[in-house]
Amino acid sequence: MEERSDGFTTTGCTWLWPLSDLTGVPLDQVNFIICQAVGLAAAFWFRRSLRPQRVSPALRHAVTTFLGVSFVIFCFGWYASHIFILTLGCYIILCKASVHNVHWYSMVVAVGYLTACQISRVFIFSYGILSTDFSGPLMMITQKITTLAFQVHDGMCRKQEELTPEQRRLTVATRPSLLEYLSYNLNFMSILVGPCSNYKDYIEFIEGRHVQSKLRRLQEGSPEQNGWDALSEPSPVRAVCQKLLVCVGCMFWFFAITKSFPTTYAVDPEFLSQASFLRKLVYGFIAIQAARPKFYFAWTLSDAVHNAAGYGISGVDEKGQVSWDLVSNIRIWEIETATSFKAFIDNWNIQTGVWLKSVCYDRVPYYRTPLTFVLSALWHGVYPGYYFTFLTGIPVTLAARAVRRNFRQYFLGSPTVKFAYDVVTWLATHLAICYTVVPFTLLAMEPTLEYYRSVYFYVHIISILAIILLPSKPRSSKPEKHAQHFNNNVKGD
Repeated sequence: MEERSDGFTTTGCTWLWPLSDLTGVPLDQVNFIICQAVGLAAAFWFRRSLRPQRVSPALRHAVTTFLGVSFVIFCFGWYASHIFILTLGCYIILCKASVHNVHWYSMVVAVGYLTACQISRVFIFSYGILSTDFSGPLMMITQKITTLAFQVHDGMCRKQEELTPEQRRLTVATRPSLLEYLSYNLNFMSILVGPCSNYKDYIEFIEGRHVQSKLRRLQEGSPEQNGWDALSEPSPVRAVCQKLLVCVGCMFWFFAITKSFPTTYAVDPEFLSQASFLRKLVYGFIAIQAARPKFYFAWTLSDAVHNAAGYGISGVDEKGQVSWDLVSNIRIWEIETATSFKAFIDNWNIQTGVWLKSVCYDRVPYYRTPLTFVLSALWHGVYPGYYFTFLTGIPVTLAARAVRRNFRQYFLGSPTVKFAYDVVTWLATHLAICYTVVPFTLLAMEPTLEYYRSVYFYVHIISILAIILLPSKPRSSKPEKHAQHFNNNVKGD
């Protein structure tokens, strides 16, 4: 029998080769989708059969951990050992290190181990990037490990008055048990693709206090509670069904559009030699637009799995409807209609932005933006394409801000003019986004430079000219809030 040429498309179980061959979807992606589908069914079962009122928190922790461990072994085979080594190693640090330094030790070890694995990944996969290679869960585990370590440090070392209101709400006053730690890091809902959630929120969910905690709010201007927490537990079925419909749409888009417009074709020698500048722009625009739904699919499906288990309530909206977006990682409509670079990144990979802000930007006394950028770059990996994307994003962000400061006010006089301005800024934003993230998909330096040369570095040139030529207006006397400054400057992919 002839050896399969695609034998390295997964590091995990090969039982589903027939399904991969039938659908034309790479085996690693088939394994991921099947695990998430099983996870969705398990989440409904978990919510119905293992309610906190029926079983102990220990059993709920054990089940979520067992399922999560099974998923990573199925998807990654022996490479899953890296995930277990990092998790157990950092638990030892959490237990043994001084609370004064536990957060920094955890950060150095987690990010260092992740970086070492990212470097090995370059050689293992020879610049290939598997949709579910083992570094993905390691990235999620790194976020969780460092988030918890900082929250333990806040709860056991720092004074309450030194903390921000959000840090004060999320403090962890005791070190977690091994079972709690494993459950938080390895639970089946988030092990494959995340997102990271806060330890306190997760423990409240396991112990059955999540709904009441999130729905309990003070009435405006009154010490009385709003009464929402006294209601029966809301059903997640509607929220899950809505998110699954999004997933179906994304899957249809993948088969109909994405596979027809691979990003790598943008640097195909024949295409580069024959295509006009305008055609290159249009193809890059379509290819990146077409590539986004696979991220929408993965993150939305993970969100649905969390909700199916009863986890993910963030509160009640102004219409009195329960919001199931606590662990949502994207806002698709806001992304697709974004009219500024900032609006786009504010709604993309939301929980990673929250993590970067909570463990770095809000913590360091100096050079907040550069250090947060460095952490984001290290977390993503060592491929040159990632750094091209991050470095390109800096002048694009500054240029977009300069253009907005100098011109936006002239287009607010009438709805028609404002609409025309929004259309132009939408197109400019998405062209800039496509230009910026092409290296992220190409990974290597040579094809990245080939692509940028083929379009004459036009976004770099326009951005630098805008920064140099457009006048900067005087700063407002009102001090800029850290959170706003963070969102304007740095956010992970």
